[in-house]
Amino acid sequence: MEVKTNVMRILDAHKVSYKAYSYVGTGALNGQEVATALNQNPAQVFKTLVTVAKSGQHYVFMVPVCAELDLKRAAAAVGEKAIDMLKMRDLLGLTGYVHGGCSPIGMKKQFKTVADASAKKFNTIIFSAGRIGYQVEVALTDLEMIIPVSFSDICVQQS
Repeated sequence: MEVKTNVMRILDAHKVSYKAYSYVGTGALNGQEVATALNQNPAQVFKTLVTVAKSGQHYVFMVPVCAELDLKRAAAAVGEKAIDMLKMRDLLGLTGYVHGGCSPIGMKKQFKTVADASAKKFNTIIFSAGRIGYQVEVALTDLEMIIPVSFSDICVQQS
């Protein structure tokens, strides 16, 4: 039986084509392991991070699984003085998603979403389908039709 996540149903409702992936049973725990399990380029596989600003506003950032979010750059990208990662215990109540299965599509409320500018190097990116063990690959143009997403250099720069 094929699993259909809420994210996939939203994509279907918008008539957006996507490729679904499953890494259930692979033992993959972090994003790098997921990219390896799916035999995909880690620079094209994105994790979804939820933050809270000093103003109390929440923001969503999408960064490659092989990279780390730079909180100062992220704050600047959304016009805030400072942001912090949302505490794991607050994630489900705020977004409807659990840690490891958080997707920028289908959250309880749509938050301002910023993807790392490196996403523009690819026609499609891969991210969580809203359930641990499942990912979707979506064209950037289609993602922009579903959720308002902007692009900025928000990752820690490699030296």
